[in-house]
Amino acid sequence: MWTRRRFRKRRPCRDRELFVTQINAVDVEISVVLGRSVLPMSQLLRMGRGAVIPLDVAEGDEVWILANNYPVARGEIEIRDDRIAITVTRQADVYDFMAGAA
Repeated sequence: MWTRRRFRKRRPCRDRELFVTQINAVDVEISVVLGRSVLPMSQLLRMGRGAVIPLDVAEGDEVWILANNYPVARGEIEIRDDRIAITVTRQADVYDFMAGAA
């Protein structure tokens, strides 16, 4: 036998400004995957302070931008005033990220 259940209708947020304020207070960690490198374990174990790990990217290459470790965008590496900067170029394709696309 089927019974009817009464569900309350969802009401729109009464205080939209409060809701927006709460959302704006949420911190999101942004990280960028600059490149990858494959090293033998023996070389990795010999590395000390100041060791340099070569990466497979250069200025102008496309990189992954992550929000809380989830791919959200792609970006381009730029050098500005001797600092590395990333310019957002497009939305991320999660399937490419999972497949290891560069």
